[in-house]
Amino acid sequence: MPSALESPETGEEGDVLRYQEAEDDSVSPMDLSELLKEGTKESHDRAENTQFVKDFLKGRIKKELFKLATVALHFTYSALEEEIDRNKSNPVFAPLYFPVELHRREALAKDLKYFYGEDWKEKIQCSEATQQYVDRIHHVGQHEPELLVAHAYTRYMGDLSGGQVLKKVAQRALKLPSTGEGIQFYVFDNVSNAQQFKQLYRARMNALDLDKNTKERIVEEANKAFRFNMQVFNELDEIGRSLAEEAQDGGFPVHDGKGDIRKCPYYADKLGTAGPGCPFHTAIGLARQPLVQLVLAACVAVAAGAAAWYIL
Repeated sequence: MPSALESPETGEEGDVLRYQEAEDDSVSPMDLSELLKEGTKESHDRAENTQFVKDFLKGRIKKELFKLATVALHFTYSALEEEIDRNKSNPVFAPLYFPVELHRREALAKDLKYFYGEDWKEKIQCSEATQQYVDRIHHVGQHEPELLVAHAYTRYMGDLSGGQVLKKVAQRALKLPSTGEGIQFYVFDNVSNAQQFKQLYRARMNALDLDKNTKERIVEEANKAFRFNMQVFNELDEIGRSLAEEAQDGGFPVHDGKGDIRKCPYYADKLGTAGPGCPFHTAIGLARQPLVQLVLAACVAVAAGAAAWYIL
């Protein structure tokens, strides 16, 4: 499929990408991006129903558990980006090589330094479930590099599909600094427009010279990636049960990622921007109404579907 976007203009490393406004209106059902979207729906549903994801979305995340999730991300992305660098010139992956825009290792190192201190490398270890995920990524990168597309797509496109929502959840629930310490993983400084970048990435992916069988194998590998993620979720959930309860500020409504967050009464109140027409106590009163509760439940379900893709 030809790209509806111009190629990104990049200068020296660290420059912000600039894109022309465009719409991706030429998608075919046989394009790899569409096959992945349709072929992983069931995995999405299962992932969104893991207890770890549901608790995270409600703001019920213990700091120690969040730290361990960040550790898991570190090992996962270290493996992924090592194999991506190994295959940066391989035609089955080269068009998807965007290290400046996407790579997360440096951001995760900053988060781990914040949580564990200067000697964070000596304080962390790879969990059993994460190690299985890491081993699979290394196997794919070294022996079946065409399948690396599945792991990169599953992780990075998810990270760009709503990370700001999760960043707000973690920042609020764990009382992290407003300056961004501890949540750099969710910050993509070199992607100026996430939606347009995702269009570019999908177009590059769809243009890969792959036969039908290879595309089917990539979809199968993407479902494996979801299973590895769910195993990590479940492992974290098991660990969470053994952790002492921490003082939390309770659950809170989840922003659905659409529109201006400042217009949400709850968040506006917390940000100190709520006007006289939308006080927090009014929102709480409305939330007690059965119809409103039904709508909120539907919103949380939608948010869970998106979040399951990019939480680890």
